[in-house]
Amino acid sequence: MDDSELAWRTLGSETEYTCPGFDVVRDDVRLPGGTEASFHYVSEPPSVVVLPFTEDGDVVVIREWRQAVGRVNYALPAGGLEDGDGDVRAAARRELREETGYEAGVVEQIATYEPANGLFDSVFQYVVAHGCEPAAEQDLDHNESIAVETTTFEELRSRAAVGDLRDGRSALAVLQYAVQTEE
Repeated sequence: MDDSELAWRTLGSETEYTCPGFDVVRDDVRLPGGTEASFHYVSEPPSVVVLPFTEDGDVVVIREWRQAVGRVNYALPAGGLEDGDGDVRAAARRELREETGYEAGVVEQIATYEPANGLFDSVFQYVVAHGCEPAAEQDLDHNESIAVETTTFEELRSRAAVGDLRDGRSALAVLQYAVQTEE
C-alpha cells in the first residue's frame, strides 16, 4: 500500500476557537474507505528551541513558571517565529535575547520535529548557538516569569537521560545534540 492510499481528503476546515498562541481547528474529512468524519487539532505558529553555549562551554538555561503543569519548568529558551524574524536563525537570536539577555555568536540549525502530530500541527525548529554572551536585560512578554542561569551540558544530558529534564522540547534538543556530536 502506498502513502496515497492512506491519505484523508479534507472536505472543509473551520477554526472553532481562537486565543493568543493557538487555534482549535475542525477539519471535515473523508477517510480512505469513504467514511466522513470530523477531526479536531490545535494549530500554532512554528517555534524555535535554542541550545545556547557560552564561550566557556556552559549552557544558558531558564526557569519559567508553566501554568498548565502548575510548576516552574527548567528548560532551554524557546518561542514562536514572528513575521519579522526572516528565518529560524533570526528567531533564535531574538528569543535568546528576549528571554535571557544573551546574544548569540554562531547559530546553526540542527533538526526539525513535529512533537505531537496526532493532536497539533506544531513544528519545532532546533538550533545550537555558540559564543553566547550576556549583552542586555531580558525583554519578557507580559505573561513570562523567567530566571536565567547556566549549567554544564553534561548536567543537562544527564537530566534528560533519566527523565529529570521534564520539558520535552529541551530534552529532545539536548539528546539530539548529544547524538550528533558523538558521531
